[in-house]
Amino acid sequence: MSPAESNFVPKMQVIAREAGELLMQYFGKVEIEYKGDVDLVTKADREAEKLIVERIHAQWPTHDITGEEGTNTKTGSEYRWYIDPLDGTTNFAHGYPVFCVSIAVEKVGIPGKEGERVAAVVFDPSRNEMFSAEKGSGAELNGRTMRVSKTPTIGESLVATGFPSQKRHKNPNIHFYHQITMRTHGIRRAGSAALDLTYVACGRFDGYWEFNLNPWDTAAGVLLVQEAGGTVTKIWNEPFEMASREVVASNTILHPELLRELQGVLENRDQEELPDVRELARTKRN
Repeated sequence: MSPAESNFVPKMQVIAREAGELLMQYFGKVEIEYKGDVDLVTKADREAEKLIVERIHAQWPTHDITGEEGTNTKTGSEYRWYIDPLDGTTNFAHGYPVFCVSIAVEKVGIPGKEGERVAAVVFDPSRNEMFSAEKGSGAELNGRTMRVSKTPTIGESLVATGFPSQKRHKNPNIHFYHQITMRTHGIRRAGSAALDLTYVACGRFDGYWEFNLNPWDTAAGVLLVQEAGGTVTKIWNEPFEMASREVVASNTILHPELLRELQGVLENRDQEELPDVRELARTKRN
């Protein structure tokens, strides 16, 4: 990593913390708009993205930025930023304190070659937790080194997943949820992809999978997991790339088993049957 790149994280932390403080000013009194059927956008989203973009442009004026709320500059820069000013918008809008600011920077690859994430921060303002990572330098939580868990098997694991805000009834993940929940110690659906990945990185979760994600959802969290000793791939164990829509992350130890279970759902192999709800209905009537 160049000296310039090694200086990213401290400045990114300042920006993320400032954006987080802005979010907390709106938390509990937010004005909600709808982008789609259930896809929320708030004044806080827009103001936080504006703040982050202004700060990045002030310090790195030639860098490109892709933001969740529409920022998209393309100048051919060597660096591209991926920002989600408020990951967990639905939680935020309902006063549920599970949301974060996610910022990552990629060193862009030459045409036909994948670039690489060089720095990332995820800030949870409601818990004052700052997660950060630099390529090749490990990952930290509030300045202290963090590592993935050592949970050895799926049966002992706590894993996470997520569902889309829109067209949830058309998303296949409910089938995966049912099968994986039967094989693990538990599944959590917190509503923030960035925090789910971050929690894998710090050992709170042992694994995580989700579909139909965007680069700003995963860019920071993926680097955090990798630098904390974890593994991130796609469902068929293909390399995870910036544009990948599906993600499987784990503590590395149980990655083969987690992939095997997810692949089993796709292949309809060794699947648990759903309970007969008619029996429950008869019991209620009696």
